[in-house]
Amino acid sequence: MKFENLKRELESFAKNVEKQAKGIMANSKDALGKARGNTAIGNSIRFEINEEEKGVSVKFFMLDYGTYLDKGVSGNNVTRSFTNYKLVSETSPYRYTTKQPPPDILSRWIKKKGIKPKGLGRGRDIKTGQYISNLAFIIGKKIKARGIPSISFLQKPIGENYALLKEKLLTEFKEDVRVYLTTFTKN
Repeated sequence: MKFENLKRELESFAKNVEKQAKGIMANSKDALGKARGNTAIGNSIRFEINEEEKGVSVKFFMLDYGTYLDKGVSGNNVTRSFTNYKLVSETSPYRYTTKQPPPDILSRWIKKKGIKPKGLGRGRDIKTGQYISNLAFIIGKKIKARGIPSISFLQKPIGENYALLKEKLLTEFKEDVRVYLTTFTKN
């Protein structure tokens, strides 16, 4: 059975979610309080609509790190929460326990942002041999303690658009069944 009307409605839903998620991601603030703008995570957000045995599915994809920004990560001292697709606040499933973010990644972020720490010195990473600012270790400890706040850039749009989708799904499904029955009885 073809679900053309249903697929069209789901595609509209998915496009709206994708557009809103990219917008929220671009306008969210980074650690320095600046708008993130066009990011790798924002650019990686996409969807697929597949017809399966039991119906039609919509799946959203993004870079793995996007999940941590979407749901947040609790630290040792602060518990983080996020707004789920049901638009209800929920505690983040992710938590820093004993490890902190790798200093080499934070060092690259510091360099990319143009931060020039003064008086903290720098050392070499044992594994890579690359120079790492001590500021990277300080930031890593702070992230470990406080965690990463949630942006809910994918969860909120899914929830908001799903409420609208529920109203339209039954109508579109009825139309698909009507078209199927009309076509089936003609043959």
